[in-house]
Amino acid sequence: MTLEFPDNQKLAALGGAHQKHLVRVEQKLGVRVATRGNLISVEGAPESRERAAGVLRALYARLEGGEQVALADVDAEIRFALHESETPGAAEFGTASIKTAASRVARARSPAQRAYLDLMRTHPLVFSIGPAGTGKTYLAAAYGAHLLHERRVERLILSRPALEAGERLGFLPGDLKEKIDPYLRPLYDALFETMGELCVRLMESGVIEVAPLAFMRGRTLARAFVILDEAQNCTSAQMKMFLTRLGEDARMVVTGDPSQSDLPGGRPEGLNEALATLAHVEGVATAHFSDKDVVRHPLVTRIVRAYQDKEATARDVRRGGITEE
Repeated sequence: MTLEFPDNQKLAALGGAHQKHLVRVEQKLGVRVATRGNLISVEGAPESRERAAGVLRALYARLEGGEQVALADVDAEIRFALHESETPGAAEFGTASIKTAASRVARARSPAQRAYLDLMRTHPLVFSIGPAGTGKTYLAAAYGAHLLHERRVERLILSRPALEAGERLGFLPGDLKEKIDPYLRPLYDALFETMGELCVRLMESGVIEVAPLAFMRGRTLARAFVILDEAQNCTSAQMKMFLTRLGEDARMVVTGDPSQSDLPGGRPEGLNEALATLAHVEGVATAHFSDKDVVRHPLVTRIVRAYQDKEATARDVRRGGITEE
C-alpha cells in the first residue's frame, strides 16, 4: 500500500526525529513503513496495513490543522485504530478533539477518553473513576475550558478536598490562599496545560475559580461547569453537599481513584456511596478507566497494574481463595 502526502515539510514532521513516529507505528501494528519523496509505503497483513494507513492519515490531518505531533499523539492514534477495528462503529462514536482557547486544541488520547468526552457532552453529572494517569482531571478541565470558549457556561469552578496524602503537614505559613494553594496545585496545572496564559486573566477576573471543597457549602452554582477532583477523599456528607450545589444550566464532573483514598481507614465512603445511590438516576453517567487507559509514561501503566495485582492477591487471601499447602 502506498500513501501520497503533498507537503514534504509536513511529511518530515509526521515521521518525527530519526523517523521515531514511523518506527512506533511499525512496532505497534506489525508493519513495515518506508518513505520515498512524498510517498509512504506500508507493507504487512491487509488489516494491519489499513490500521497503519489510518493512523498516518490522521496524524497528517493534525499537521494540516496546525497542530504539532508528538510520540504520545502517535500512540493515541494507534489506540484509536486498534479499538475501532475491534469495535465496529467505534469510529463514529463522538469526536476526539475540543477547542479550549483561540489557538489551543485538546484531544482524547484513548477510546475511553473519547467516551468520557461524549458523556460530558450529554449528561449534566458525570463521575470519572479510574487510576492515576488516565486523564480524568485533565480532560474535565479541558472540556470546561471548551464550554467557556464556546460561551456555553459563564464560569469554570474547580474544587477538591484539602486533605494530606498520608502525611501530617502541620501548620502552614502564609495567608489563607497560601495555605490552600498546595492542595489545589494539580487543578492549576490542568488549567494552564489546556488554556495557557488565558487562564491567568480568567482567574483574576473570577471567571475561573479554584477553591477547597469546604468553600462550596451554602452556594448555588448556576451556569457553571464544576469539577470535583480527588473525590475519593470526600466523606458522605461532603459529597452530598457538593452534588446538591448544582444550579440552573450547570454541569458537574466528579473524578476519583477509589484505590487512593486518604480518608481514615482508606475507604472512599463518599464516592462509593454516591456511585451506588445515583447509579440509576436519569442525567447521571459514569466513565470507567483502567490501567489500559493510562496515558502518562509507559512505566506508570506497569506500576498501576502491579499494585492492582497485589491488591487482588490480598483480597483473595482475605476471602480464603488461597490456601497454604
